[in-house]
Amino acid sequence: MALHLQTGNNQRLFTAHGAGYVAINGHPYRQSVVVTAAAVHTDWPASDFASLDQAHFDYFIALKPEVLLLGTGARQHFAPPQLYRNLVAAGVAIEFMDTPAACRTYNILIAEDRKVVAAILL
Repeated sequence: MALHLQTGNNQRLFTAHGAGYVAINGHPYRQSVVVTAAAVHTDWPASDFASLDQAHFDYFIALKPEVLLLGTGARQHFAPPQLYRNLVAAGVAIEFMDTPAACRTYNILIAEDRKVVAAILL
């Protein structure tokens, strides 16, 4: 599905998603990615929801988001709270969503100038 949002700056936005990929500013990614307004990070070592551990969540502390959107694939999944307790302690709100919802929500929050990070599992 193609997503379109008009913007005049250099923000990273989801422009499409589908089975096994997301596109950010028109560039397709077929691996798990972390997206902020300023950058796309491909160094997040998470490969699937079942393998997530506390270190995968601690990765986001240095990015200092207000909100972390975790796109869990075609279906929404929830991680045990003990895995992301350090994020909560740092004041980060975390939302678990299916990947299409995470992509849409990220684009909306970026348009509102919110400090949001999207982590997408593929």
